Amino acid sequence: MTNIANIPHAVDLTVKPEVTAFFDEPTNTVTYVVRDPASTACAVVDSVMDIDYAAGRITYASADAVIDFIKANGLTLEWLIETHVHADHLSGAPYIQGKLGGKIGIGENITIVQDTFGKVFNEGTEFQRDGSQFDRLFADGDSYQIGGMTAFAMHTPGHTPACMTHVVGDAAFVGDTLFMPDGGSARADFPGGDSRTLYRSIKRVLALPDDLRLFMCHDYGPNGREIRWETTVAEQKAHNIHVKDGITEDQFVTMRDTRDATLGMPKLIIPSLQVNMRAGDLPPPDDSGKRFLKVPLNVL
Repeated sequence: MTNIANIPHAVDLTVKPEVTAFFDEPTNTVTYVVRDPASTACAVVDSVMDIDYAAGRITYASADAVIDFIKANGLTLEWLIETHVHADHLSGAPYIQGKLGGKIGIGENITIVQDTFGKVFNEGTEFQRDGSQFDRLFADGDSYQIGGMTAFAMHTPGHTPACMTHVVGDAAFVGDTLFMPDGGSARADFPGGDSRTLYRSIKRVLALPDDLRLFMCHDYGPNGREIRWETTVAEQKAHNIHVKDGITEDQFVTMRDTRDATLGMPKLIIPSLQVNMRAGDLPPPDDSGKRFLKVPLNVL
């Protein structure tokens, strides 16, 4: 379990980064610009690249909104953080990096995801499965700087093997490890996912200080409520419908596995995995210069 003693010495949980959210309605994804309050340095967490799947058309309105905000506020982009390899939206990280710079980082277990889906999509030996498409691979407990802030990464697998929670001052970006309290938790039935592992990862996050702000990667507005993406450790422990205090690991596993068995695949899983395991780059062009996404049959 995480406690104060497990947090890197240089991390100051009293620092309050300025967090600006951008909600992408087509994918229910929240992208964050996280600013060091003492400088112009910032990071972007879980960016989005737009796709018209039926037309096979890539556009960049979501990423451009983030770029425009950073430019308008005179910020310097230092990091583009991916909390995991998303199966429901495409990453805009390399597009933003091309406009503003910064380093793209993800958890070191990206190599497991690349190996798994490199085979699923028959990518061949030219597709590197060593995470080299990313600028930084984070191990559990690794720290990094956003201006004067020291951030650190926690390995929180279960949804995927590469899931990381990034703690920046009094804010933590949990990816799909948690949803808002009335949304519960994410599925754990993707390759490399595991409900028991997910429960333990969530409890690790909830061992952080009660007043720590938690920022979700997605929200779906359960029961028609307005979209929300910010909560606290204390609120999750008291009210999360899947993992609040008093719900045992076995109870969670039974619930999660039963629920996952009823779920269909995300509509963008095919393009998302092929792009995101490449750090947001599109598959390489063929000899004619055209790029294609593959649809594996009877695999996923």
